[in-house]
Amino acid sequence: MNKWALPALAALLALVPEQAVLAQITDPLPAPVDKKGLTVQIRDVVRLPKTLGLFHPDQDVNPAGWARVSFVHDAPDGRRFANDQRGYLYLLNEDTGPSIYADFVTAFPNTVYNRLQSGFIGFGFHPEFPENGLFYTVHGERAFGNPGTPDFIPPGYTEADVTHHNVITEWRANDPAADVFEGTRRNLLRVGQVTTNLSHPLGYVGFNPTSEPGDPDYGLLYTSGSDLGFSNGVGPNSENPGQTQRLDSVITAILRIDPRSPSETGGIGGLGDYTIPGINPFAADGDSETLGEIYAYGFRNAHRLSWDLTDGTMFAMDVGMNQIEEVNIVHAGGNYGWMAREGYWENGKYRPGGELSQLFELPADVLEGRTGDEYTYPVAMYDHNEGRAISGGFAYHGRIEALRGKFIFGDLVRGRLFAADLAELKAADDGIPATVAPVEEIQLYYLDSNRTRIYVNFRELIERTNGAETTRADMHLSRTADGEIFVTSRQDGMIRMLVPDGD
Repeated sequence: MNKWALPALAALLALVPEQAVLAQITDPLPAPVDKKGLTVQIRDVVRLPKTLGLFHPDQDVNPAGWARVSFVHDAPDGRRFANDQRGYLYLLNEDTGPSIYADFVTAFPNTVYNRLQSGFIGFGFHPEFPENGLFYTVHGERAFGNPGTPDFIPPGYTEADVTHHNVITEWRANDPAADVFEGTRRNLLRVGQVTTNLSHPLGYVGFNPTSEPGDPDYGLLYTSGSDLGFSNGVGPNSENPGQTQRLDSVITAILRIDPRSPSETGGIGGLGDYTIPGINPFAADGDSETLGEIYAYGFRNAHRLSWDLTDGTMFAMDVGMNQIEEVNIVHAGGNYGWMAREGYWENGKYRPGGELSQLFELPADVLEGRTGDEYTYPVAMYDHNEGRAISGGFAYHGRIEALRGKFIFGDLVRGRLFAADLAELKAADDGIPATVAPVEEIQLYYLDSNRTRIYVNFRELIERTNGAETTRADMHLSRTADGEIFVTSRQDGMIRMLVPDGD
């Protein structure tokens, strides 16, 4: 395996036929996403308050005044929570409305709020939260003047190069049933980032919801996989393929950790104050240069993870570069290709003189699965004719008949909602790169005061709610404990839900 990126690139290219090397792709998926007439009702649930400029007006450049909602989660005790990336974790009470459960602004004064993907980015509850009071958060901080020391700095760099910290924190509530957090917290992991902007910070922390007590995976915390800005971050440290495709680095890697300290478990410690699970694919590979916390790697920005509640299939939604957005089925130890691959094409940056925006054909025997390579390929894709950045996605088995048995996902920027057949997604996980499931678009509608259907796209909904135009939808999807889908935006603070017709 080529662990450290490109040392044998010339030799590899010499083995590829010249016509394949030269075949650049300008329109990778020319056929448009299918519109089969799949329609679903969307309904407002609750709106979080306005928070623009309340505590960090020098940084907050987002013109929308309402809360930047990116996750809605049902805690194991049945209560529902949502975050405002501007610095609050809200408890959502049906009778009294949203109330502040935890104050991020005060807890972390070095937090960066100057980008939409910044601030209090994400959170997740331990499956035994009602008993132990544990939940986990991820956020980004500025490095300048920061008293924290990174647990990891990208290979070849020093602390002097670090511009930002990605921080995963464990919170422990004294009373898990309380409506306002009081308790303690500790840092699990602090990752140094060296690009000028806080590009592609860690965006997800959470647990496998299908894992039960006694299962090997139970109580293990997953993170998103990210290049931490090395694809297109601003500054001299960006566009660095040598930082990807490594197993001695967290760059592009989904991590799986036991969040308990080694002092508690007696196990092997990782980069931070957590234990490396012995079941991880690289934990006992006999190679001292691989990180045991890596679960899978080769992602550009797999900022959302999810699991099929019926069979435990794990999905990662990976934001592409200039061309392709991916739905991936995640396997332990899998290499998902970035920066060598985008979709089932070779990325131009991985060849001498190539550009990050370019795609090139794979040899036909690789594409058709007659000859394998070291990469795992997506099971569904769409290109930038259709959207700009994939948002979250979930296997759906809920109340909406038209969506049952489908995988529901969206485009973060344009606010389009898509679906793919779950059986076809799983059938595409066959080791043949060219096999992908078809994608169709979901048409949204809401009921007006006369209970008349008004068909809209998600961005139009935001504009109607805000009373002003917006250039991007900032769509995010979340899932209730019983499998229904929330649709939120970082532009209008509204939490909406997909519901059966007429609800």
